[in-house]
Amino acid sequence: MGSGSSKPEEHTFNADSPVRFSQSVIDSLQKTPESDRTRAQDIELKIQSRVNEELTRIRDAGAKKLSDYTSSLTTNPPAPGSAAPTNPTASHDPNSLAAHLSSPFYQDHSAGKPAALEPEKIDSGRSHDSVQGQIMDLRKKLEARKKVEKSEPEVDRAREKLVQCLRVNDRRPLDCWEEVEEFKAQVGRLEKKFVAGVGR
Repeated sequence: MGSGSSKPEEHTFNADSPVRFSQSVIDSLQKTPESDRTRAQDIELKIQSRVNEELTRIRDAGAKKLSDYTSSLTTNPPAPGSAAPTNPTASHDPNSLAAHLSSPFYQDHSAGKPAALEPEKIDSGRSHDSVQGQIMDLRKKLEARKKVEKSEPEVDRAREKLVQCLRVNDRRPLDCWEEVEEFKAQVGRLEKKFVAGVGR
């Protein structure tokens, strides 16, 4: 699989008889500004414009269908003396939108009063003071979580020794194995102390 070259190969075909082109054909081929790359870009642009046209057509058709469906729906149930529905299966399907809207449990809250003129006050049972108190409690909890304990001086010294060794031996970091082991030991001790403190 990897033995093939990634560069395009040139093929030379030898004809049985000599092939001759007129000088005008050779000149026109040499003077043409088109290359394989520009032809590929032109094709790509044509494909993209065609895809955009199709997407626009599909989006417009979908929008038209949606507006047709929206305009055909009604929130008023059919009158008892009116003609039978055009689609009898839709009226008997309990999951259909028409069945849901004609249900006695459906309540149209927008009927009769415009929402902009009469805003409803929803009483959630909470006062402004109780909500503010809850917000302050949450802020205190978040602030307590943000606090980072100061690391111990032994861990700081081990870290500084490791950083200094790595800076001095930037081309040979394996020479700092002793400092790495010391730092790991200090961090391990600190982790054990933390786990013991959390378990209390």
